[in-house]
Amino acid sequence: MLENSPAALGQIADYFKVLSEISRLQVLCSLRSGSKNVTEIMKITGLGQANVSKHLQILTKAGMIKRQPQGVSVFYEITDSLIFEICELVCARLSIRLEEQSQQLKQLDALRISH
Repeated sequence: MLENSPAALGQIADYFKVLSEISRLQVLCSLRSGSKNVTEIMKITGLGQANVSKHLQILTKAGMIKRQPQGVSVFYEITDSLIFEICELVCARLSIRLEEQSQQLKQLDALRISH
């Protein structure tokens, strides 16, 4: 149940702020198939090392991913796959909205043509 205290809503807003950056979503998507190191994430996302490291730090601090040192490398992995369910819900909703807008545009075009 959604709590409506300012403190609780602030935490929810902070969670969504983390997800509101395209590069962070790219990093998360790169980790969907399993843990990866910075070099692998860079190769998948096309982002630079400093950029990837910055976003990994933010995602780690938010608790969305975790660091796993392995020898001289550090691997990152998703801590909660719920993130992808949230993204899929948003994508489904956006798809419905786009379809509704497309239908409205078709209706407007039909009206314009008939006059």
